[in-house]
Amino acid sequence: MLIRTARADDLDEIAAIEAECFPPEQAAPKESIRKRLAVFPDRFILLCDDSGKIVSFADGMLTDEPDLTDEMYSSADMHDPNGRWQMIFGLNTRPEYRRNGYAGTVMREFTAKSCMEGRSGIVLTCKQQLISFYEKLGFVSEGVTEKSVIGGQAWYQMRLAF
Repeated sequence: MLIRTARADDLDEIAAIEAECFPPEQAAPKESIRKRLAVFPDRFILLCDDSGKIVSFADGMLTDEPDLTDEMYSSADMHDPNGRWQMIFGLNTRPEYRRNGYAGTVMREFTAKSCMEGRSGIVLTCKQQLISFYEKLGFVSEGVTEKSVIGGQAWYQMRLAF
């Protein structure tokens, strides 16, 4: 397996994986992913198999804002390359590759990168059933957030402070 950051030519594969991993009302549209790739390709961490196929990835922007908001998902221009907080918009693993530790590998890589860069930490939101997964990676639940309501779901904000 190879870990790398994204390139513009990864767009179609990333968008397809996003659509596989989230219901339509929660998945990032291809155009939003295109804008993110144009502004912060280095904030996409991809895990690829030996053939180069993307198996798992996470993406998100940098900001000084301490909480993840819905506006961030669609506004790539909110990215601040000097931001203290790494926001994670999504952690995606192709369904046929799940339960192999790949998502954890991607998150540990994102954590190491963010820590090495001197960030304050990482913030993400997740559904209740994923809280324990993120807690095993060192994240702490801050409870249901009112700042993210994508898809009409209850989202729990998780924070890993360095």
